Amino acid sequence: MTKKVKPGLSMHNVLCLGWKMVIIVSLILCVFAFLRIQQYSQSTSSALPRKSRVSGYQFRGNPKIAFLFLVRRNLPLDFLWESFFENVDRDNFSIYIHSQPGFVFDESTTRSALFYNRQLKNRIKVAWGEASMIEAERLLFEEALQDPANQRFVLLSDSCVPLYNFSYIYNYLMDSPRSFVDSFLDKKDIRYNPKMSPVIPKKRWRKGSQWITLIRRHAEVVVDDDIVFPIFKKFCKRLPPIDLTKVKKKTKLQKQHDCIPDEHYVQTLLAMHNLEAELERRTVTYTLWNQSTGNAENEAWHPFTFTYADSGPQQIKRIRDINHIYYETEFRTEWCSNNSTSVPCFLFARKFSQGAAMRLLSQGVVSKFDVSELLEPPPNH
Repeated sequence: MTKKVKPGLSMHNVLCLGWKMVIIVSLILCVFAFLRIQQYSQSTSSALPRKSRVSGYQFRGNPKIAFLFLVRRNLPLDFLWESFFENVDRDNFSIYIHSQPGFVFDESTTRSALFYNRQLKNRIKVAWGEASMIEAERLLFEEALQDPANQRFVLLSDSCVPLYNFSYIYNYLMDSPRSFVDSFLDKKDIRYNPKMSPVIPKKRWRKGSQWITLIRRHAEVVVDDDIVFPIFKKFCKRLPPIDLTKVKKKTKLQKQHDCIPDEHYVQTLLAMHNLEAELERRTVTYTLWNQSTGNAENEAWHPFTFTYADSGPQQIKRIRDINHIYYETEFRTEWCSNNSTSVPCFLFARKFSQGAAMRLLSQGVVSKFDVSELLEPPPNH
């Protein structure tokens, strides 16, 4: 009885097996890459739920300005804004507020009924210098886009004041087909993290003021973004304060990228969408910056806070008379215009204290107002 011997693998079988292994490995790598992309695109879904949006492009009614207030808690200048909106047709504006979760605007927390229940239902805890700031901005734009009448979107802080009456600001914004986004190249920039590449190429990296005014189409770009924001959330982070006594730790931190997301996100996103030709590359919100020079090792820029003494007619006129902005890093002078017509650069200003806002009202900068009304007991904040 002869014993059967199994024949060895032929060269043909070996090649077939090899090709099968290559195909399997390739499929595994493709699936892995797909899952990585899905991980990025889904990372914000819990904070920014997508809604079925009504198109605003076919809107034929009266266009509105959406005033988007990004505040810490309450609105300390609510009395000024109430005067600003007084006697204005409600069909011309809408109000949305992102404040801390759980805070409600009602008769116990604000002087003005205009703000009652204007807080977003979907809110998050916000920390300065973190991605939560731009996450809150996106929530404001998302909510405001649900109203197709909203055609201009103005982002404001709790310390912003208007420099003109409603009619002037309304016509200024509606007459322009562009968004107002402070956006520039900083050749000395050290905030860009190479790990953002290739999703965010360095040539598209931009910097600018957080306080933007968008047309509807650009607001939709911000809300619908599910690629750039997750990268910002992962790689654009503020560094903790440096302890100068710990030299080694300081040296290590200097090698990292101290990134402030809200000063880069919208500017970079719109640049990546090739939309810069549709922008007025400036903000309409004035900020006076002071540079602290107490320690050359720890210099920082801080916004100046206007008090009662700093808010007289001469100071306000000086801001109103600004007609150009110089961008040192680009050697660019931005002459402020609207449809080729020279206009003042700024419609709003920050940061203003309650005393400063009272002076603006008493001197009729916004509108006529009886300051004695503010002497009544305020609501509980």
